[in-house]
Formats: sequence, C-alpha cells, structure tokens
Amino acid sequence: MNATPRRRMAACCLALLVLASAWSALRAAAADPDAVGVSAAKHAMRPPATHAEALSLIDAASGRILHSVNGDRRMRIASLTKIMTAIVAIEHGRLDDIVTVSARAAYKEGSSIYLRPGDKVPLETLLYGLMLRSGNDAASAIAEHVGGSEEGFVFLMNRKAEEIGLSGTRFANPHGLDQPEHYSTANDLAKLTAYAMRNPVFRKIAATKVKTFPNPNGGWDYHFLNKNKMLFRYEGADGVKTGYTRLARRCLVSSATRNGQQLIAVTLNDGNDWEDHRRLLDYGFAAFPLEEVFAEGQRLEGLPYEAAAAFRYPFAAGEREKLRALFQPYPPDSPEYRFGLRGRLTFELDGRVIGSVPMREAADRARPG
Repeated sequence: MNATPRRRMAACCLALLVLASAWSALRAAAADPDAVGVSAAKHAMRPPATHAEALSLIDAASGRILHSVNGDRRMRIASLTKIMTAIVAIEHGRLDDIVTVSARAAYKEGSSIYLRPGDKVPLETLLYGLMLRSGNDAASAIAEHVGGSEEGFVFLMNRKAEEIGLSGTRFANPHGLDQPEHYSTANDLAKLTAYAMRNPVFRKIAATKVKTFPNPNGGWDYHFLNKNKMLFRYEGADGVKTGYTRLARRCLVSSATRNGQQLIAVTLNDGNDWEDHRRLLDYGFAAFPLEEVFAEGQRLEGLPYEAAAAFRYPFAAGEREKLRALFQPYPPDSPEYRFGLRGRLTFELDGRVIGSVPMREAADRARPG
C-alpha cells in the first residue's frame, strides 16, 4: 500500500475517533442543565401573536431565523431602505468627505433634515441624519456623492443585496419612497441588518439616541433625536430603523443585545410595532438563548488538538441533544495545515450544518521542549 491510501485511511480513522469523542462531550454537556442553561420556561415558550403582515426574528451572530411569518413575501419597506443606503455609503465613502447638496436632493419629498441647495455637509453628519431622522434629502445627497448619481448608487445597493444573498430584494431608490420595483422581505431585511450591524460605524450610528453637529451653512446646529423609540423603551436596545409611507404603512427593524446575544426583529405593515417588537425580542431571548457548544482552547479527549475559536448557537428546547459533530483533518500539504491548523470540527443539527470551528495543535504540545 502506498503512502497516499495510508494517509487517507488514517484520516478517516481519525475523523471517526474524533466524532465519537466530540459526540460524547456534546452529549455530556447537553445532559447538564447548568451547562446549557435550559429552563422550564424555555420548553413552554410559543411565538407571540403580532399585528404584522410579515415579520422575522434573527439571531445576529449565527444568522439563524428564529421566527418568521410571511418572511419571504415581497413587500414595500419604506425607510427601512436606508439600512442598505447607510451600509453601502459607509463601505464606499469616507466619513470626512464633504458632500455638496444638489437642488434635487434638497427638495426631495418626505422626511427631511432641512438641507439647502449648495450646503456643504460632512458625509458623517448626513449618515446620522439619514438613520436618526430618516432624512430623504440626506439619502439623496449621500447617493449622489457616493454613487455619482442616485442611479449609480442604486446599482451599488442592488449589487450588495446580491452579495449578501437577498434574493427577494430589489431597490429602485436610496430613500424608500414607494415605487413598483422597490421591495424586500422581512427575512431579507433581517439578514441585511445582521450584516450591517457587524460594521462598527453602522452599529454606532444605529445605537445613537441623540446627536448634534455644528452647521457650517447657517446659524443653527444639526440636532438629531432618534425616531426609534425602542432605544428608549427596551433594555439592551441598540438599533436600528423606523419606516413609514402611505402604501407600506408602519415598518420597523429593531435590535437588542442581552448576555452577549444580539437579536434583530423586523415587522412590515404593523400598526402596533413598538409593543410587538418588545414581545418578539422577549420571546427570542427566552426561547433561544445563545449557548456555548465548544469553547476556544477546548480539547477533544484522546487527541492533541484544541479549538482555535469558540462556537455558540441559539438552541430551541430539545435541540441540543440532537447535535452531531464531525472532525475533518486537513492534509499536511494543505495551506491550512501550513498555517498551523490541523482540521475543522463541524456541527450538524437535523442533518444541516450550523457551524464549525478550526482546530489547532494544543497549546501544551505546541510549546517547544
């Protein structure tokens, strides 16, 4: 038998050995109520009824949709559009850019931060006016500056939607005023917001309650009070955006973080959105607490490898016991192996991969001598 088949056989045996070891460790953790934090209340939780035509609730870190009603229905989204406007502007522009406001932007209908033609305003100021006060004039000014035109910026918005995998989304403008070919879904907006909230600039703006900027164009300062009442009403709230048009009706995306877990709720056409979001977030935190599956540095019994990162996941009642783990070793001639990784431990739930962690040489073996 030559070296290659021997290496493959050894790798398969190692994978089976680690699978048994990982399964034993995971079952032990699942059997310990203190390890997983499962309470009796979690077993009894049911999703709350809401007034929303469509909704989505997502765990930001894992990307798991925890609850959805008509989540893939294409609908008007009003100023929730500005979540995409903001993240595209942050990724393509510079906060200290000076934006010259055009007449087309200044006279944009709808909500406004009262820009005037010819005003010269830092991009950062416009982003706060966009997200806190929902200024349509700010949206158009940002689009013209970053994209060269509104049409150019909309191209960037749709390209980003494609990159993120928002298959039910199409943008026709940067502000969210009603147009036939301008729509998204509750699930897509949840995924978009989870993506945007990983950006520290976006996250800081979305969580800001009040912001004041000097106005170089007049005798009064820009003073922005966030329209998102969840920031003032819900413990741990940290974003993100309100929306309304006559056809879209009330729309809201909210975010909150508790005990290291961030949840994002989306409702479309919901006449009681503040209360519905409070109940949705309460439900998510109670029914899907983020649990540590594997700790950074944790070893598997009988093997000289440890996890190079932690893995946590929001389990519903009874799911933890169904978890499976499989170790896949890297070949010695692979780039990963040369960079110090020895394989990847993959986790499956009901036959579906939910995450993985890279494995490295254990610290006590990596030290020389």
